[in-house]
Amino acid sequence: MPHPSLPLRTPCKLKLFLLSGTMAAVTSPETTPQPRVYFQTPPGTEEEVPQKQGRVTVKYDRKELRRRLNLEEWIVSQLMNLYDCEEDEVPELEIDVDELLDLPSDVERAIRVKMLLVDCYKPNDDFVAALLEKVRGMQKLSTPQKKGELTP
Repeated sequence: MPHPSLPLRTPCKLKLFLLSGTMAAVTSPETTPQPRVYFQTPPGTEEEVPQKQGRVTVKYDRKELRRRLNLEEWIVSQLMNLYDCEEDEVPELEIDVDELLDLPSDVERAIRVKMLLVDCYKPNDDFVAALLEKVRGMQKLSTPQKKGELTP
């Protein structure tokens, strides 16, 4: 049963009013195939100025991200040389820079990388040395912090 204050309409049109009067949806098959929702202020109240919504921003160190990207591209090109293959044929190796940075010494880092290259039959000492040189001084990428948030 329709609300007594609403006029009767033909079946092809629909009006929806909430009791608070804050939302109305109007559709008509002649104008749009999907219903639309319009927000209205109730009669007799002043329109409130919407509060400025806060933005959630995360601060990334773009310079460090660029260094990472360059390092990853360099690793792929070096692996293509070591395995004599194209990029899509390089074996799936997980050379995790953060994992290497967690290791306490270059000796342990070199051992870890050589373990990953166990099936490479070409000499890889130059690659390992160059990789460790590039990794030296890099920062570990952690979960980005919100602006103004301090890291422990």
